[in-house]
Amino acid sequence: MFSEISGELPDVLGDFTPRAVCSDRARWSTVPQAVRDLVIQEAEETLARAWPLIAASDYQEFTATGNRSRFEELYFTRRRMLNNLVLGELIEGKARFLPKIVDGIFLIAEESGWQLPAHNAYERSGARLPLPDNSQPVVDLFAAETAALLATIVALLRDELDGISPEITARVEREIDIRILSPYLGRHFWWMGRGEERMNNWTAWISQNVLLTVFSLKTDQLTRHAVVKKALGSLDAFLKDYAEDGACEEGVLYYRHAALCLHGALTILDGVAPGLFGRFWQQPKIRNMAEYIAHMHVAGRYYFNFADSSAVVEPCSAREYLFGQAVGSEMLAEFAAADRATSGNPHLPGEWNLWYRVQELLVGPTPSAAAPPHPASRRDIFYPGIGLFIARDGQFSLAVKGGNNGEGHNHNDVGSVTLYKNGRPFLIDVGVETYTAKTFSARRYEIWTMQSAFHNLPTFEGVMQSAGETFGARDVEVEFGEERARISLDISGAYPPEAQLHSYRRVVSLLRGRHVEIVDTYDGGKPAVLSLMTCLAPTVSPDRIDLADLGSIFVDGAGEIEIDEIVVEDARLRSAWPEKIYRLRLPFAGRLLRLQIV
Repeated sequence: MFSEISGELPDVLGDFTPRAVCSDRARWSTVPQAVRDLVIQEAEETLARAWPLIAASDYQEFTATGNRSRFEELYFTRRRMLNNLVLGELIEGKARFLPKIVDGIFLIAEESGWQLPAHNAYERSGARLPLPDNSQPVVDLFAAETAALLATIVALLRDELDGISPEITARVEREIDIRILSPYLGRHFWWMGRGEERMNNWTAWISQNVLLTVFSLKTDQLTRHAVVKKALGSLDAFLKDYAEDGACEEGVLYYRHAALCLHGALTILDGVAPGLFGRFWQQPKIRNMAEYIAHMHVAGRYYFNFADSSAVVEPCSAREYLFGQAVGSEMLAEFAAADRATSGNPHLPGEWNLWYRVQELLVGPTPSAAAPPHPASRRDIFYPGIGLFIARDGQFSLAVKGGNNGEGHNHNDVGSVTLYKNGRPFLIDVGVETYTAKTFSARRYEIWTMQSAFHNLPTFEGVMQSAGETFGARDVEVEFGEERARISLDISGAYPPEAQLHSYRRVVSLLRGRHVEIVDTYDGGKPAVLSLMTCLAPTVSPDRIDLADLGSIFVDGAGEIEIDEIVVEDARLRSAWPEKIYRLRLPFAGRLLRLQIV
């Protein structure tokens, strides 16, 4: 789709300025005073802080122990500090923050590698090398993010930096040429796309940042054309793995690194070749990709989550609003604006992409949250590309995940149910722990949060679902009516032969204004035990489960119910869940188990 436009590129591809340069004081003076005060305060606090030291041993820790968070804390702290200082200078415009900005630029320019230790490999699944080889740079997500950060600083502060020394900009340009542009144009990295190989968020995310880098700097036309042609091929490779329905198989968290970065890439291309890329905003598939996040929203910070996504997601920013405007989705623009208005962080202090933060400050006011959510964002929807069913009424928000266990960032969760009542979690998808080396290794499914036994699914004498594209749902039927929404699917194909399973039919119904019903019927050689995950302490009687003050599950066809208490210690899980969550284990008394949830 995108590659076809390569032959239409103009001879001269323009510059891209991320919103407004520092000397445009009129534009920067439009930032509301309360936000200006926040930005300046954070920049002043950063002035007083020491830059983190990153030693070779910090880099090596990942291959030695599998821990990636300690190095990444040092790495991202540097970049956030530099962000803070640059935003302070853009807001204030008095050169107060420039000396420390220069320190930060040179500190990052002198790092041996911009790629994370967890990504320090030359093949997609290759061995992670303990130290970066600066003669063969790896272009990963955060090498590209780092280049985009430095290029954006140069674009916005070039005159101010050149007033100190032209060597500052020259150094940034040299480092980016060596670390990003030369390897990008000179070799093939897996995320660039080749043939039918499956791509993921990396493709759009890195392509956006390489485009941002090359057009923020004063690069030559030969380089610009070469980068655009390669990026268009990558964006085609990225888009091919999305169904027409636009669902992100990697989960709602990765929407912002996938579909939203596609928006960023197209925004840059539209800016440097005006009139050429606007046609893509009208593509139904891209509009569907844009609207996905609104359909996944439950209430407050809660979203339907699966794969490596948390149930609690940060508020929307200007980016989602701009995507909604670009594709002509009033629903998404209204949802994003209302969600953005609930954010207590109007300057995105946790973000390391400077362009996103500049957009947030300069996009201007978006409509407030005074209006109720757009009705289209509260509707039922089925995403056939990933087998995701969503239904709602005034009380319940229900999701059932079909699909298969070979999707990006997969958890073995075919057929799992997620349920909210009055915006509160009832049956949960636990999500994912803090990433380690194990998360993306052959031992991934040893991690409990990845296993079907810790989703709302059955287990057969300890036999759980298996990973891989061949393990999936079949015979899926969906209906949405005024009185009822219903999905029926056979999930037996998600289990390996040792489960001795001939069929397992799950029928989940939302009887609007009444209750939710789950009816499981199976035929197999081993006894079945159904897991139910909740974050509320359950009270159990023979045919009933009560979840605090939230509601009850009436049980028909189960033996004695057992409760496992799980202490949640991982920081990433604790961002969504309390200190304890619970797994209920319901053994089948026969071949049919019925749950009525009120």
